[in-house]
Amino acid sequence: DHGKYIMGPEVQEVEQKLAAYVGVKHCITCASGTDALLMALMVYEVKPGDAILTTPFTFVSTAEVIALLGATPVFVDIDPVTFNLDPVKLKAVLESDRLKNSGLTVRGIIPVDLFGQPADYDEIQAIAREHNLFVLEDAAQSFGAEYRGKKCGALGDIAATSFFPAKPLGCYGDGGAVFTNDDDLAEKLRSIRIHGKGKDKYDNVRLGINGRFDTLQAAVILAKLEIFDEEVQLRQEVARRYGDLLKPYVETPVVKPDRTSVWAQYSVLSDQREKLMAQLKENGIPTAIYYPRPLHLQTAYQYLGYQSGDFPVAENVAQRIFSLPMHPYLTPEEQEYVKEKVKG
Repeated sequence: DHGKYIMGPEVQEVEQKLAAYVGVKHCITCASGTDALLMALMVYEVKPGDAILTTPFTFVSTAEVIALLGATPVFVDIDPVTFNLDPVKLKAVLESDRLKNSGLTVRGIIPVDLFGQPADYDEIQAIAREHNLFVLEDAAQSFGAEYRGKKCGALGDIAATSFFPAKPLGCYGDGGAVFTNDDDLAEKLRSIRIHGKGKDKYDNVRLGINGRFDTLQAAVILAKLEIFDEEVQLRQEVARRYGDLLKPYVETPVVKPDRTSVWAQYSVLSDQREKLMAQLKENGIPTAIYYPRPLHLQTAYQYLGYQSGDFPVAENVAQRIFSLPMHPYLTPEEQEYVKEKVKG
């Protein structure tokens, strides 16, 4: 009955619950996962002349927000097993002549927790500390997953997530959130979210965005949070069944033993991808490719000067990967049917 459709009381309530779930002091909700990434970079005052290192094998938002602020995305190839940013290659890129001679100031790293599995944060954080960089965890796909006993959203200096409807914890529209333990950053993020607001909405103390979270979406997340742990557990069971059923026919995903995945996608590799996808489509089974073209080969990022062959692992995976239906309520019978059609 309160009539506050924007930033109503449910927004504050969901922020408290999300922060407690992740195990951090502050959650600042916003209008989308892209806004969450953008706000996180804005609070670190990322600007032209800065470089941010990230993966080329992810959704475009991760690199887009860097470029929107006039900074330069610098790509690092991925681990062939987890498809996440490879810490060995990260170190190599940081120490490369290409980067040292670029004239750019390296500021931070954005690892992406791809398909729901956390990146190698201990190794990445050690490299970041050595080079005095911040780590922004892109947890858009990994909310609910764990790494060495800590929840995703608590693994970087700051983290961003998405509540896009297809995500493991999705709302009925767009939404996102930023997580941090830093009181100063949290205060600035709350200002950035509402046009750089100061004491009131007509006192603008910094550049900001229109990044507010709808009350309606906050209410949806509050309801879904109540069954979220149960759904995460069901996703583990679905993934385990897929692994047992599909191993003989495709390369199934590997989750490292010190972490969990929330299985935002169930992505497999095959040299027969097009044939298998056609087979599945004929039998009414939807599939999708995440991601068909790495970011360094996208038209929008040609200005960075990368070429085909620069990130061979990402390029190889993009040629062979596809995703199968994945949600908590997939039945063993449905999965058996998927296996039969993959088997052909």
